Amino acid sequence: MESERTLAMIKPDAVARGLVPRILSRIQESGLKILALKSLKLTASDAGGFYEVHKGKHFYEPLCSFMSSGPIIALVLEGEDAIARWRKLMGATDPAEADNGTIRKELAESKERNVVHGSDSKETAAFEISFFFSGIELTGIK
Repeated sequence: MESERTLAMIKPDAVARGLVPRILSRIQESGLKILALKSLKLTASDAGGFYEVHKGKHFYEPLCSFMSSGPIIALVLEGEDAIARWRKLMGATDPAEADNGTIRKELAESKERNVVHGSDSKETAAFEISFFFSGIELTGIK
């Protein structure tokens, strides 16, 4: 397996509920390396750009509103098979369908307020990482 990078995001609901330390701890315990981390608040326009792929779908506007409702934590994770490993640790989008022991099963309130986000492919990860982090923020990090 090759080392890869993925974007992880701790969403506004988790930040508001004080879940950031628990989620960061779970990431570190999983063996994924945190290469970069920042806290920021998305504007509705920022959220729209990030979720552009979903524009026109019924959940797009509510999603953009939610994601711009409070601060988020954006992270770049690295490790062997990082995308699949982070997605497994997150659990299914709907916490009712998530496996026991996953972040969403244990911490999410609903399908819409599901505390974390993760890239679903190498191509998506490349876009999402560059959306939040400039080259200088990742240059030389090994």
